[in-house]
Amino acid sequence: MISVEEARARILADLRPASIETVALAAAWNRVLAAPVTARLTQPPADVSAMDGYALRAADGAMQATLEVIGAAPAGHPFAGRVGPGQAVRLFTGSVIPAGADGIVIQEDVTRDGDLITIREAVTAGRHIRRAGQDFAAGEVVIAAGRRLTARDVGLAAAANHPWLTVHRRPRVAILATGDEIAMPGEPIPAGGIVSSNSHALAALVRAGGGEPVVLPVAADTIEAISAVADQLAGIDMLVTTGGASVGDHDLVISALQARGLAVDFWKIAMRPGKPLIFGRLGDVPVLGLPGNPVSALVCAILFLLPALGRLSGLPGDPPPTLLARLGAAVPANDGRADFLRATLRRLPDGALVATPFVRQDSSMLRLMAASQALILRAPRAEALPEGADAVIIPLDSLGI
Repeated sequence: MISVEEARARILADLRPASIETVALAAAWNRVLAAPVTARLTQPPADVSAMDGYALRAADGAMQATLEVIGAAPAGHPFAGRVGPGQAVRLFTGSVIPAGADGIVIQEDVTRDGDLITIREAVTAGRHIRRAGQDFAAGEVVIAAGRRLTARDVGLAAAANHPWLTVHRRPRVAILATGDEIAMPGEPIPAGGIVSSNSHALAALVRAGGGEPVVLPVAADTIEAISAVADQLAGIDMLVTTGGASVGDHDLVISALQARGLAVDFWKIAMRPGKPLIFGRLGDVPVLGLPGNPVSALVCAILFLLPALGRLSGLPGDPPPTLLARLGAAVPANDGRADFLRATLRRLPDGALVATPFVRQDSSMLRLMAASQALILRAPRAEALPEGADAVIIPLDSLGI
């Protein structure tokens, strides 16, 4: 068995980003930039007002000075003339500063009588003026390649005058559940059978990770049914299987796919839950074989599939982020496998996080997995820890799954 860290490194080393495409700005959210966004204009394009008020020469803006208002410059309608001695121009937020003016008095600091204003707060040159290019200048890189685009990034790209962006294609992930006992939700359940949750949970996780899931029909526990998936992988960037990865008489994923050319990189990881995990390559398609147990499948997907999706999307493929939290209950010493305990989270008045593991950690209990807000990471051979001790956790809500 290999470690979690080695397994993740070997998976990521075998993956390459999906191809590049151009998409409309409206469709760019959550995509990974394949080319930098360079500003196509200067923002703001000219010196503009940061406040509603009046533009004037700062030298004329002494307390109690009286100035003549010679015009107005609403945003989008610059004043065509020039501000001279003793003159002012009415401005609004975003108005272009007229020629001759180098100061602004905000509207709350004047008294107006017809076309005359009296200054009630001395004016400082440059105050309340946003200089041309204060945000960015034409030709400047405003978003670097290799970034997953947020709503803020989309807004910045729009401000930089980009209606289209170059991004990595969403990786297409085929999901194959195996097992004679498996029925899809709403279908007739065979004798001794169960309803499949893995396909749907993994499809949702793939979407959250920026991919496009392709859920395949459930494959029966036969070499022929499982191997037939090799004929359904055109345009697929990764195949994820669930079930059939262990050592039972009906665990046929490796043998079935090896008959179609699967080259296995590794099988079995020193972790709990999720020991029977397969990684290899079927022709040009990387294959990740997850356990059939629903909790095991989800934990493995968090640790390995999410980073893989990141790499396929054009990111480095970082492991899930971790935090320190206080234990809400004691945990025993660990054996030779890394353990990932399902836990709830709560925040104390002092701001500290408390992670409390569920008493039962059975890998078939999907209800507890759904109620979990964190995984507590326990290294191989870790010593017992008392309640209140610090522990490393993966906060699940931060993953968007």
